Amino acid sequence: MTVNGRPQAPLMTNTHADRVKEVARLAGRPSRLRRREFLAEGPQAVREALRLHQQRNDDGASGVVVDVYATADALERHPDVAALLASDDTPTVRLVSPDVLAAMSSTVTPQGFIAVCRFVDSSLDDVLAARPRLVAVLVEVRDPGNAGTIIRAADSAGADAVILTGASVDPYNPKTVRSTVGSLFHLPLVIGAELDGLAERLRAAGLAVLAADGYGSTSLDDLQDSSAARRGPARTAGPDVDPGASKSTAGPDASPTKGPEVRLEQPAAWLFGNEAQGLAQEVSAAADARVAVPIYGRAESLNVGTAATVCLYASARAQR
Repeated sequence: MTVNGRPQAPLMTNTHADRVKEVARLAGRPSRLRRREFLAEGPQAVREALRLHQQRNDDGASGVVVDVYATADALERHPDVAALLASDDTPTVRLVSPDVLAAMSSTVTPQGFIAVCRFVDSSLDDVLAARPRLVAVLVEVRDPGNAGTIIRAADSAGADAVILTGASVDPYNPKTVRSTVGSLFHLPLVIGAELDGLAERLRAAGLAVLAADGYGSTSLDDLQDSSAARRGPARTAGPDVDPGASKSTAGPDASPTKGPEVRLEQPAAWLFGNEAQGLAQEVSAAADARVAVPIYGRAESLNVGTAATVCLYASARAQR
């Protein structure tokens, strides 16, 4: 019997089997796009994929996980994943030898689990219709590790969505998926968003558009200091409203303001640019503020993943 109570197929030991090759091909973008499937590898990613799968099934929607492959040792070492696989609404896990798992995997040191998953991205229309309060926008971010770090940081900061513009890295790239450490399955993801007109659409959804720019004229420190001052004892109008603020600058239906009047308490979409060139001038110019993360030491700049984490947490703290 398998861990989910169904008849067990023979242990897969042939590294040259067609099924093994089909799984391994998902490391390449052409196969992912053709099949609209990708790989989640390791216990954490597979655990979160299975949880989302069960949640969607409970909601009457299509599940996420197509197939699961695991070694016997991995199932023994991760009883929490084995328990999720015991559910009747999860696919049957196929037991494989370590050599077969290595042939399927995109990593040098596989961690015992691989799940073939359906694409999980959402449409921009659906994301904006939900009136998000915090969104990360990746503008031509091309490094898989950086993209994964930003998705994970957005998830950790309680963001409502991550948007990737058309020239950004494929978030289903195995390295990106690994870098999210399961966060890919936690929040809506928009892929291939058109940059032209995006700032206007974000503003129309009630979001201030903030460009993370090392040469920006607005300091993140100043925005945080102003936010802290408004959270003082005199502030009695609720957690998201400054008593002295006009209605247009507070709450999810506010119209974002320009320049120094932008407040971290506002719903916000942060724009994060390419690792080498940053944000193009026209992209920064379309934002409501160009915000610089101050550098106190001698570093020339911050990695985009690090800068994104700082900015997203600044907004998350102010909004709370």
